[in-house]
Amino acid sequence: MATLTYHTAGESHGPALIALVQGMPAGVDIDEDGINDELRRRQGGYGRGGRQRIETDVLEFLTGVRLGRATGAPITMRVANKDSRLDDLERTPPVYRPRPGHADLAGSVKWLTTDCRETLERASARETAARTAACALTRSMLAFFGIEVFGFVRRIHDGVWNGDVMESSVDSLRARRDESEVYCPDESASQAMIDSIRQAKIDKDTVGGLVEAHVFGCPIGLGSCMDWREKLDSRLAAAVMGIQAFKAVEIGLGKECAERTGSQVHDPIRFDPKLRETPRLGFTRDTNNAGGLEGGMTNAEPVVVRGTMKPISTLLQGLPSVNLNTKEAEQSAYERSDICAVSAASVVMENVVAFEIARAMREKFGGDSLLEMKTNYDAYLELAGGLPLEPPTMTIADA
Repeated sequence: MATLTYHTAGESHGPALIALVQGMPAGVDIDEDGINDELRRRQGGYGRGGRQRIETDVLEFLTGVRLGRATGAPITMRVANKDSRLDDLERTPPVYRPRPGHADLAGSVKWLTTDCRETLERASARETAARTAACALTRSMLAFFGIEVFGFVRRIHDGVWNGDVMESSVDSLRARRDESEVYCPDESASQAMIDSIRQAKIDKDTVGGLVEAHVFGCPIGLGSCMDWREKLDSRLAAAVMGIQAFKAVEIGLGKECAERTGSQVHDPIRFDPKLRETPRLGFTRDTNNAGGLEGGMTNAEPVVVRGTMKPISTLLQGLPSVNLNTKEAEQSAYERSDICAVSAASVVMENVVAFEIARAMREKFGGDSLLEMKTNYDAYLELAGGLPLEPPTMTIADA
């Protein structure tokens, strides 16, 4: 079974971050500029810290890409760290006062040390530069099949945008999002978010928020209901929860399902013959409370994923903590950090969602090359669009 996997390596202040992607079919035209754009967006957003003025993330392909096209071999990518100082004890001294909300305390105890430095460097969200590169790579393949992913910021603290996202409006929403300092497609909501971040900085505090991703163009049947490990919604949830500082994931209506009856939640099924030749095979819904997923599988409606990012754990004012050497009460240590990284997190989430959709596409349609995969995709749509099918006949001789 063809599948996509990725691995990342490297630390916050190591010389480089490395991403390895396996399973990309041969023949995909790689949009290197598009990947670099995602890396640039990940570094942006109002409320980011000083690190973003040091780094300028640019992707370098080491293996698996020739003349701008995937060869079918594992693709290795490198993103350099300009701020590489792990062995400079003056600039990266030991950290004995763990920060509440960070990996410091749990990691130090786990690896039997009182120095939080190595844990905090590895647990740093700097790793998401490599993850964004690895996942954005797969969007070149998704684009070939007409699948589009759009992510944005829905909320930062008190600033909220309650607008709708429709496939017909994605281009205008993307343009407005890209004009916003906080990656929200609404000007007034963006200003309210900026005001919240600005006040948090004055208060030496931090703020979190809500980010959202929509996927358009998925065919019916990605994922599976046969095994809980193959359910696409559980895989999407795991991918999003794996992003640093994320504390909740919702699909579609999410937690609001608990406040409604079944007749107010489930999406009525309709059939429109005019859409029969599209990937949705003619099936439409009045609503999309399921977020495009039923029984762990895509149902032709847009996939909608929402993630909650907690406030950054490093506060300028510090928080009550304990010195791990003396066990005496002290304020937590301060490391260079952001006031708010929700905007950057929206980029990471958008791309990990894209990766899981691409992985499901590879598993469903297989193939060593993009041409073979496209042939399988077209054959599936033709068969599914022709339902009900005549069952194959079997003679005694065949048996």
